[in-house]
Amino acid sequence: MMTSLLLLALLSVCWADSQFNLNSTESKYFRTVYIADKGSRLGIKIEQPKVVSYRGSNATLPCTFYYKPVPVRAVQTPLKVRIKWTKLTSDYLKEIDVFVSLGNNWKSFGNYQGRVFLENENDASITITDLTLEDYGNYKCEIIEGLDDVSGTILLDLQGVVFPYFPRLGRYNLNFVEAQKACEDQDAIVASFEQLYDAWRAGMDWCNAGWLSDGSVQYPITKPREPCGGRNTVPGIRSYGYRDKMKDKYDVFCFTSYYKGRFYYLIHFRKLSYGEAVQACIKDGSRIASVGQMYAAWKLLGYDRCDAGWLADGSVRYPISRPRKRCSESEAAVRFAGFPDKKHRLYGVYCFRSN
Repeated sequence: MMTSLLLLALLSVCWADSQFNLNSTESKYFRTVYIADKGSRLGIKIEQPKVVSYRGSNATLPCTFYYKPVPVRAVQTPLKVRIKWTKLTSDYLKEIDVFVSLGNNWKSFGNYQGRVFLENENDASITITDLTLEDYGNYKCEIIEGLDDVSGTILLDLQGVVFPYFPRLGRYNLNFVEAQKACEDQDAIVASFEQLYDAWRAGMDWCNAGWLSDGSVQYPITKPREPCGGRNTVPGIRSYGYRDKMKDKYDVFCFTSYYKGRFYYLIHFRKLSYGEAVQACIKDGSRIASVGQMYAAWKLLGYDRCDAGWLADGSVRYPISRPRKRCSESEAAVRFAGFPDKKHRLYGVYCFRSN
């Protein structure tokens, strides 16, 4: 009986196979089979998952590769190793080419041209020189030899400061593209979630939602209260989720880092209108400073001045690192006096001179 059943099953399979049309292009006749090659002889090592530097400096991203021991019978002829570095976008859906090398040939791409170099020919570590704000982010080191392919990721972080921003028009007036331009005008870039998170951990509390670089809208709360998510909620970063980049309008969180130059308050014999402030800085061999430059001087250099002054966007602010009477008594902060009428001669001016 068992033999008859086996014979019947075998005949059924043969009949089904004879009905299969090998020339058919219909997807139901095909399967994709993924094969994992566990015999790879390449290995990769990332000694530091995070490298911290600052704008204008250099940073070395460590990445070394090695060969795993293989049986004598499996020894292969060495092939040329291809080293490829890419930068991952905030949503990890796209990779931006940074650097590639094969033997003695190498090439850097885009804004990285002339700024990326291999540390030595025996490993894949690279040095990026003259760092910019846009260099912040996650990088992937990929090693390719023949059919072997291994990779690892590393974060290039920048010392800097996150600050909230809105224009003269008022709060919630920027779509995502306008937010990017607003930060750029303030010598900054749109902050990432990771940068906002670090700022929140350092005590940042801001009750207005702003764009982040991944297209989400969020805001950091360290002191829960009714207008900011509720009094009985826990501290954290409140999220509005991902919004329409063209239609929805919010503020923005910007990020900036060190700069090559001098930020200072211009001593003048009288108060100035906005137009006079711009010209006064030019006459002094400088230009009127941006909001981002003030925040960087305040946060990274400890700049402290209890004089309200014009900035390039037409706002009036002053940086306090040492809280005292009549000068931000409660906390260290960049104080905001608004966007006054540019014709009023009521304020001084902060200037910036590039090196």
